[in-house]
Amino acid sequence: MSHVIDLNCDLGEYASLADGQVDAAIMPHISSCNVACGGHAGNQAVMAQTMRWALQHGVQIGAHPGYPDRVNFGREPMSMSPRELQQAMQQQLSLAQAVAAATGATIRHIKPHGALYNQAAEDLTLALKLMTWVAVIDDRWLFYGLAHSAMAEAAAQVGLRFVAEGFADRGYTARRTLQPRDQAGALISEPAAMLQRAIDLAQQSPVAAVSGERLDLRVETLCLHGDHPGAAASAERLHQGLVAAGIAIRAPTGAA
Repeated sequence: MSHVIDLNCDLGEYASLADGQVDAAIMPHISSCNVACGGHAGNQAVMAQTMRWALQHGVQIGAHPGYPDRVNFGREPMSMSPRELQQAMQQQLSLAQAVAAATGATIRHIKPHGALYNQAAEDLTLALKLMTWVAVIDDRWLFYGLAHSAMAEAAAQVGLRFVAEGFADRGYTARRTLQPRDQAGALISEPAAMLQRAIDLAQQSPVAAVSGERLDLRVETLCLHGDHPGAAASAERLHQGLVAAGIAIRAPTGAA
């Protein structure tokens, strides 16, 4: 196989253990997962269940912290001082580490969630803060972030290993940012279109922005959202389609 891609999914974004059936069905088809840390969603028991499933399937485990705003699922910016945001990040990442230790798992990467992710993709000052806080906790963690964004630049400055992320189920603006969810073209739900987008990104072929421009995106990992309708079927379809296209699915390593 001439191409390799990581297939990651945001998981553990529910409150009751009984609601994890979709996550369990997704696990066999992905190579890394981003586990909600109790900020925008999730809790200690759900985190433990998710990490145990990941261990069973050989899926790399990452922490998925976001704004502590369950009402808006972390998808709305919050007005927080740098100190308040740092404390929220530290609390979530400390919980993820504690749960991982209790389940025999290891946190390998971090990926911000929702509004925090989108803001850090365009705000270098915020991205540098996030990178610095993460490096203090564990500078061996990989940092998943939007390809060609301020997060990539911040990781280079701080010295963290950056994993450039692309999206099979989201539309792009001409600036290579994600189309806002409240605007047309933000979500890709048609199965064939989603698979073709995934293959194009994995093979480093140009993809079309919502406005029609052709974009060159260099990515190492593809995100599939676990809270989208039909997420388990989409994960299986993407896995099978990528492999059929000669693309290996494998989590990234720590080496640059």
